[in-house]
Amino acid sequence: MKRKTVWMPWVGTAAVWLWLAPMAGRAQEQVPEPEVHARIVSQENRVGGAGAAKVNLDELVAEALANNPGVQSALKRVEALRRRAPQARSLPDPTLEVGWMGNLKPFGVMRDDPSSYRGVSVQQSIPYPGKLRLRGDIASKEAEAAWWDYEAARRQVVAEVKVAYYEYAYYHQATDVTLKNKDLLEKLARIAQARYEVGKGIQQDVLKAQIEVSRLRQRLTVLEQQKRTAQVRINTLLARDPETPLADPMPLAKTELARSLDELYQLARENDTGLQREQRRIERGELAVNLARKDYYPDLGVGYSYWNRPLIRDMHGFTFSLNLPVFYRSKQREGVREATEELLSLERGRDDRETTLYFEVKQQYLTAKASDELAQLYAQAVVPQSSLALESALAAYQVGSVDFLTLIENFSTVLDYEIDYYRELANYQAALARLEPLVGVELTK
Repeated sequence: MKRKTVWMPWVGTAAVWLWLAPMAGRAQEQVPEPEVHARIVSQENRVGGAGAAKVNLDELVAEALANNPGVQSALKRVEALRRRAPQARSLPDPTLEVGWMGNLKPFGVMRDDPSSYRGVSVQQSIPYPGKLRLRGDIASKEAEAAWWDYEAARRQVVAEVKVAYYEYAYYHQATDVTLKNKDLLEKLARIAQARYEVGKGIQQDVLKAQIEVSRLRQRLTVLEQQKRTAQVRINTLLARDPETPLADPMPLAKTELARSLDELYQLARENDTGLQREQRRIERGELAVNLARKDYYPDLGVGYSYWNRPLIRDMHGFTFSLNLPVFYRSKQREGVREATEELLSLERGRDDRETTLYFEVKQQYLTAKASDELAQLYAQAVVPQSSLALESALAAYQVGSVDFLTLIENFSTVLDYEIDYYRELANYQAALARLEPLVGVELTK
């Protein structure tokens, strides 16, 4: 059975060490090997020991959901809107009136005038049957739409935490690769210096090696700044102090995308927060149209009154009232038209969101696929081939058939390709993380 060849990180670095060992032995007088080895071992221990604590992505996500102010704000808005439905279904507050007729003294009456009285009345407005229920249903739909806004905020924070984590892991991995290659390049520079001092090399080789070492130092400075930026981004999403220390991440690992594009489309249609929100708003709009039509019908008013008169018997009274929609042409009819146009606008908004959703899903899917293919290309072809080219250049350099500049160029190529591999791996994971809010399922588990 034929085995599949898979490139492992540091295969190029290991090959360089194997070739550098005999070269370093021949230049031992000029190259302090124990010092270089001790520095490399110390650097490898600094980059991450076996027992060092690692950042747990699931814990970061849980902390972000618990502490992120944007998520908490959206949740509180949902809770606030849910309190509207009981209010909307309740009857209007009754009106209590207290008064007297007689003199200026509060509740004073004139004993010699039978028309003098003191009284109290209560009035209650009763909306036309169905209006209160519709108002309550409208408030409930508003709360449901707000819940999907909260879900969108929650998913977005999760995606942002994951993307920031993958960026942080990439810069950490790129820094690790660059540090180890920098130490190897410094050793090459020492070998070039030794060969130059014994008359077997030229000064140009020494200068070129020094330039490449400086270039790697410049790259390390940029990578360190970018890693700190990613760390601050994570702390911000978690509502931490920006300068809170962050442990080293776990090594980047690939998550297989087991779903086809059609399956992702189907999941997006079912689970996208934007579509769900727009659907709830459409349902609210339909209820609003029904409520506007019911405004053609009058509301009922009921009242009870009691009069206390000193010279004659007390009196009780009842009143019934109806509002008359006589201005329906400019009020009720226009209200129905307004609600209908609003409903049509919401339906077009849903269609627009569906179109945009397909584009966003396809965009992230293609990004993930491209990064996956590039990562496989780097792992299975580019890096192994460039490592072989470096080994060949090292062998040729030992016998003098290749100059030092060619050796350095091959060395830099291997380094660049190794870093590009991790870049594409991080891009792949980030694309899956950005897909998750759209399809509503976890793809980066």
